[in-house]
Amino acid sequence: MRYAFALLLAAPLFVSAAPEDKVSAYQSRVAAVLAKTPLIDGHNDWAETLAEKAGDARWTMDLTKLDPSQFNTDITRLRAGRVGGQFWSVYVSASLPGPEQVKETLDQIALMKEIFRRYPNVFAQATTAADVRRIHAQGKIASMFGVEGGGQIDGSFAVLRAYRALGASYLTLTHSKTIEWADSATDDPKHGGLTKFGEAVVRELNRLGMLVDLSHVSEDTMIDAIRVSKAPVIFSHSSARGVDDSPRNVSDKVLKLVAANGGVVMVNYAPGYVSEARRRWDADRNAERGRYYSPPYGGLYIGQPDRAKAAMAEWERQHPRPVVTLSQVADHIEWIVKVAGIDHVGLGGDLDGTGGDLPEGLDGVDTNPALLAELMRRGWTDAMIAKLAGGNILRVMEAAERVAAGMANEPPATATIAMLDGK
Repeated sequence: MRYAFALLLAAPLFVSAAPEDKVSAYQSRVAAVLAKTPLIDGHNDWAETLAEKAGDARWTMDLTKLDPSQFNTDITRLRAGRVGGQFWSVYVSASLPGPEQVKETLDQIALMKEIFRRYPNVFAQATTAADVRRIHAQGKIASMFGVEGGGQIDGSFAVLRAYRALGASYLTLTHSKTIEWADSATDDPKHGGLTKFGEAVVRELNRLGMLVDLSHVSEDTMIDAIRVSKAPVIFSHSSARGVDDSPRNVSDKVLKLVAANGGVVMVNYAPGYVSEARRRWDADRNAERGRYYSPPYGGLYIGQPDRAKAAMAEWERQHPRPVVTLSQVADHIEWIVKVAGIDHVGLGGDLDGTGGDLPEGLDGVDTNPALLAELMRRGWTDAMIAKLAGGNILRVMEAAERVAAGMANEPPATATIAMLDGK
């Protein structure tokens, strides 16, 4: 009887061991893949978040371990997440005047370079695919810059070339606002895509070996840029519009063009770009906030902020925020693979760029391996995981380098917006 009772006690332990063994097997497979292929994230806003939250301390503070309620990124979590390569966004507000955008962009580049100097055993700057592979083999994080907005060149090819000389690897053609030469996805269109100057920017990026980043741009701008570019394009942090109909995401029509172009869409983790239910909830919440309080004249409780705050809290109690999960991010990845193919997808988490609002299970740079394990659970092979993690973006970087080599004898662009667009 004692033997039978012991078997009954042991049975649940035996049953639960199998899933744990599978999890361990996935973790081992992920580790093996990332030992050979660097996990490269297309977009991280650490520099801007450090500037916003730490102020002048950002130049000297210990970045080994930061408060996870304030930051998605620190050195300990980068190591835990096996990050092998990172495009560090040097983002500034698109609302600033052009010269101020240039100044702040240089400030953020200087900050990241200082971080690389302070932690030479952790970070090393890269500008080519060969650099990334070499640095990853050394056990360091290959670090590149992404300039997140065409307004940051202030209409100047000389500024663009200066960014490249400092190590910038891509230019996002717009951010949140339509600019003089390109339409944004989140602003009223003015040009129907790219102007002639905008097309010249794409060609100069090709000549410089910089990647053309189409996150944040309108669909017309996407289509124009793909038509003009001689090199594969990227979306550094965008998801699939077939899953979430945000204009920040990529439609099936454009996904097919990306496949033909040889480019890559690096999937964003921001909840509003992952979940259609969450996107609609955000819109409803914003509308409700305006209904209660729209200074200086509008709103049911104008001049009564306490009543407006209480009404908003009651609305949120009655309308709980939809939960967004790691599994839904995996759905976007699989959608892109279904439409464009396995060679055209990557990871671009937008960490430290979402105000700390991230899907359950993907709340920091240490969580990427869990996403890869989820895809393995869905049947992905190690070769597929390697392409997603870093193989695809490395291929795109190499292709852009070949295009630049073929354009080496072409003169640098010198035109102005007035010259090309008559403005």
